[in-house]
Amino acid sequence: MLDSLMSLAGPQTMSALAGRLGGSEANVGDGLKTAAGALLAGVATRSTDSSFISQIFSLITGSGASGILDNLAGLASIGPSGAAGELGQKLLGLVLGGQQSAVTSAIAAASGLKASSAQGLLGMAAPLVASFLGKQVSTGGLNASSFASLLGGEAPSLKGMLPAGLGALLPSLGSAASTVSSYASSAASSYVEPKSGAGWLLPALLGVLALGAAWWLLGNREVPSVPEAPKVTEAVKDAAKSATSAVGSMANSAWAALGDLLKTKLPNGIEIDVPKMGVENRLIAFITDAARPVDKATWFDFDRLLFDTAKATLRPESQAQLKNVSEILKAFPNVKIKVGGYTDNVGDKAMNMKLSGDRAASVVAELVALGADKTCLESEGYGDQHPVADNATEEGRAHNRRVSMRVTQK
Repeated sequence: MLDSLMSLAGPQTMSALAGRLGGSEANVGDGLKTAAGALLAGVATRSTDSSFISQIFSLITGSGASGILDNLAGLASIGPSGAAGELGQKLLGLVLGGQQSAVTSAIAAASGLKASSAQGLLGMAAPLVASFLGKQVSTGGLNASSFASLLGGEAPSLKGMLPAGLGALLPSLGSAASTVSSYASSAASSYVEPKSGAGWLLPALLGVLALGAAWWLLGNREVPSVPEAPKVTEAVKDAAKSATSAVGSMANSAWAALGDLLKTKLPNGIEIDVPKMGVENRLIAFITDAARPVDKATWFDFDRLLFDTAKATLRPESQAQLKNVSEILKAFPNVKIKVGGYTDNVGDKAMNMKLSGDRAASVVAELVALGADKTCLESEGYGDQHPVADNATEEGRAHNRRVSMRVTQK
């Protein structure tokens, strides 16, 4: 499927892209293939998610998808705009959610291009992929179900074509969260009041682990209370501690997907340890790239923050990333940052707005405590405004619960 798509982008298209975005035609070709492959894989690996596939199917069969493939060279020379640009942005939001910046960095690393060029290629790939998938549907007479089957068959080969580390950035945590959430619900619904002895212990432990895992994966939500089993023993208390440890291990595993820690030397000589795909590298790349002006649309999601449940209290695991960002701000004293807090659309809007604002303010306060200049920082809570993914799915809601930062001056 990816080879068929790339065959549509001929020499004229590559030449126009290279002229507009910079870089050699060979590197631009590699970058476009990586970007298109990431989007195709992001769709194909979720072919069993009926809600997601329904949204993609509606998007690619709409009027905005028609005609894009007929003039790729023209689209490459001026960049996606109008219906093509809107279609591409919708696809990016659905497939990548809050990982767009991380995927852009991975494309740049794989193709040897600047981050700004990689961002342009991802913007070009999105309407191209949407229109290509729409053509597969129309020429094959596919419905949503047969479209999903087609994607499912392509998923293994598409994942195999991605550069190392890029596959880990595709939003697969949502699927895991759904699985864990389903398991937790199943465990709760099958609970039977124990008659005697310790026969209830294993189900109780599994329930604790499942609920704890769901709590972390679904964005630090409040874990629902369950009736206390009779005669709670020290073994159960130990199990609760083990569950907490397991949740911490899951966080470490998710963060490990960002890549190995690398030494990054800042202009003031300070070195920080940053994961290869971590937000710190993307922030530095933006600050130092003169071709990327400050705007109101470029936000960088913190990717290693944890808060206490339903509170604005930062957990100790957040310190490494906050320390790195404070050092970056000290190394670039002209830079100013706005920190934004966001929630999904579940629950009371006023409470969500307050929690999002409190969490953003907590991040700013901690950055100042770590040495950043408070005059260079501001915060704001946006509640459920500005979603980056679909709130109709658990995965989308998880992406929308975030704390981000935007450069307001550099």
